[in-house]
Amino acid sequence: MRSSPKRLSVLLVGTALIAGVLGVGTIASAAGTDSGTSPAVVAANAHSGHIMAASTQASGDDADGDGYIPAVPQVTGVTPSTATPPPAYHHEFQAGCSVTHTAPDDPIVYPGQFGKSHDHTFMGNTSTNAASTTGSLYGGNTTCKAPADSSAYWMPSLYKGDQKILPVGPQVIYYKAGVTDYRSVRPFPKGLRFVVGNPMQSAQEFRNHKGFVEGWECGDSFFNTDIPASCPSRPDVQLNLRMQAPSCWNGLYLDTPDHKSHMAYPVVKPGTNDNMCPASHPVALPMIEFKMAWPVNGDMSQVRLASGRGYSFHYDFFNAWEERTLKALVDHCIVGGLQCDTRGFDLYRPERGAALNADHRLP
Repeated sequence: MRSSPKRLSVLLVGTALIAGVLGVGTIASAAGTDSGTSPAVVAANAHSGHIMAASTQASGDDADGDGYIPAVPQVTGVTPSTATPPPAYHHEFQAGCSVTHTAPDDPIVYPGQFGKSHDHTFMGNTSTNAASTTGSLYGGNTTCKAPADSSAYWMPSLYKGDQKILPVGPQVIYYKAGVTDYRSVRPFPKGLRFVVGNPMQSAQEFRNHKGFVEGWECGDSFFNTDIPASCPSRPDVQLNLRMQAPSCWNGLYLDTPDHKSHMAYPVVKPGTNDNMCPASHPVALPMIEFKMAWPVNGDMSQVRLASGRGYSFHYDFFNAWEERTLKALVDHCIVGGLQCDTRGFDLYRPERGAALNADHRLP
């Protein structure tokens, strides 16, 4: 029996999304017709021009279309850990995933509705599109270094004028411990998905977002809420951004109507500087951190996101890891207190070995 707090029809889910954190959709190309401005530039500059139509379809994973996708099994009876673990400065591994394609699709926000989103840049699973489900992603082809990582990762595409700028090569996606007791972190459940950030957020809301790390960076310019107006014109300079995801799960749902309330950021343990999961979301999962780099510098005045200004940045994650491989990396690197590369090898602790072999597969 599902313990859904409230059943929502597809129409109500769409209405909630219009008013909620994901109020973003395609930009009418007509907005640039009379002015002679190309649709790409209009889309890149019109942060406030997004009008999101209701999501008229439910995910193929949502059997009854109410917006809640229950975990099977649901994880209950968990108490957030307040323990102090042995000292370990690092507890992480990397997923190096390259760009696969771009498309105006979003299988989380607009399932089954091709072309309804602003343009996204996809990494990881090569098949990701509006109709993607857990079943279609799981075991699929991937550009991530570990063949077992068929997860889908995506973010709004970045433009300079009419030109779409794509990250080159594997991008760093960290899997970290977001809580002090790194030993309590467990792997993502199969099919978990969520959205990090809000494309309609203001500059101040972006800066105050719990996932905000150091903002937009280039050269010696750091902590920018918006994309800098200029960056040094040097071959070694790229536009960078880091953003962290919530890492505490309620244990009940793989998705919820707003694509975020089943997840939460850690909270501070009273009287300490330690982080722990809140009682409402007691299950500690890996904390994903996007560390993206775009090959663009010099005059940045025409650089914008498909979703609008730089502070509209957000990203999506849809887990489709093969379970044994993800568990091996989480246990060896996060629970084991190591600073691992994409193979689960810690250069500073070589005696601990690696979780994966030279082909990034389980030995």
